[in-house]
Amino acid sequence: MIDVTRQPASVLIVGTGFSGLALAIQLAKDGVDDFVVLEKAADVGGTWRENTYPGCACDVQSHLYSYSFEPNPRWSRMFAPQQEIADYLRSCVEKHGLRRHIRFNTEFASAEYDDETDLWRVETGDGGLITANAVVLAQGPLHQPLHPDVPGMERFEGRAFHSAEWDHDCDLTGKRVAVIGTGASAIQFVPAIADQVAELTLVQRTPAWVMPKLDRAIRPTEQRLYRALPILQRLYRHSIYWRNELRVLGMLHPRAMKAFELIGRQHIKRHVKDPELARALTPDFAVGCKRILISNDYYPALARENVRVVTHGLKEVTERGVVTADGAEHEADVIIYGTGCSGFENLRITGRDGVKIQDAWSEGPEAYLGATVAGFPNLFLMLGPNTGLGHSSMVFMAEAQTRYITQALKLLEGAGARSLEVRTGVQARFNDAVQQRLSHAVWAKGGCTSWYVDADGKNRTLWPSYTFSYWWRTRRLKPADYTLSY
Repeated sequence: MIDVTRQPASVLIVGTGFSGLALAIQLAKDGVDDFVVLEKAADVGGTWRENTYPGCACDVQSHLYSYSFEPNPRWSRMFAPQQEIADYLRSCVEKHGLRRHIRFNTEFASAEYDDETDLWRVETGDGGLITANAVVLAQGPLHQPLHPDVPGMERFEGRAFHSAEWDHDCDLTGKRVAVIGTGASAIQFVPAIADQVAELTLVQRTPAWVMPKLDRAIRPTEQRLYRALPILQRLYRHSIYWRNELRVLGMLHPRAMKAFELIGRQHIKRHVKDPELARALTPDFAVGCKRILISNDYYPALARENVRVVTHGLKEVTERGVVTADGAEHEADVIIYGTGCSGFENLRITGRDGVKIQDAWSEGPEAYLGATVAGFPNLFLMLGPNTGLGHSSMVFMAEAQTRYITQALKLLEGAGARSLEVRTGVQARFNDAVQQRLSHAVWAKGGCTSWYVDADGKNRTLWPSYTFSYWWRTRRLKPADYTLSY
């Protein structure tokens, strides 16, 4: 590995999840050798290293939630469990010889653009300083556990932890457990622990639409067939991709989601016989307005005698448990927060002329194609604003951005330029078009409040169309969209 404290790295990548590794693999293929990857932990994997809670698995089909250039014929299930995905990423690192480029146990702290040298000065958590021609933030938009801001959390006398920081030393057997949140993590770990605990109190602020999970084991004969004839797995991947894309029709035209609503209602009816509980679990907003969840065992778990669903939000935490908005106290030995993760708000990035990214984003995060930000030369985001999905694989988006960013890097080198920066007008027109389209979609018209939409009513999270339209927009970088300085 080069000593990047002495000479600038060509590219500094933050994070070793799917996005960061996709770009690192492509750089290695392109013959770039002086790039560096920062990883805060001792191993690669991002989300799939961090989240080790019971029942953790992907909610996108395995064959699609993997690199198109690295098919894995050994997936054990249609929806891969956490450990298999983490192992898959490790195998990609080894195959492409990336370990020598990765600085483990080195956390990204901040980055500041030097106007005189056109270099980025990156500070690490241990006080180290690295200079780089270009910086790629690939740590993902949701990488820090988000704890609720409620009074009394520090007073609780039992064990408490976030699902993304699962305490495996905490034996839940026979315990009274309070679970806060009913999102994508909770619907996986609640069924996994429900038969182990004495009592489980699920604090639900808003129910989500939960659809059946079309999961099954992948038979050994299928795995052998994929190994012998890789084209079959590729064709199957394509069929999954296009089936998922059909869902966008409903998201862009909310009335079309009625069919999914019928499926969701039938799913509740099949597993929940208590009319009062069924009503509590039935959302009053359109399918897709919030993230659509998939599970076959969530509703059966909530119907168990030792599980209670509380429909008033969390008000405070006491020494003995939690108090909900109706004033009722629910005693617990353990509290598990399934409350999601935070986004871009904590980034410490300073661009041209000393402008902090929070100031540039004073009206909300925005970027051009979710990848570049005006005023921040040679800075690239992966899975940045408005590149999230509610229907398909983020790995597809990461690969599209990898192609786009490497084109930008090649343009810089080929033109002999010192910096590349998206034009302000280009970014503004792009985001105006994105927000215009989102204003008519289910996320705006579906009758819910979700983390997709900010306090000003702007959806800064999701891509407003089909993923192939994003692929088309990013297939070829347009030099006219950027200003080059020499």
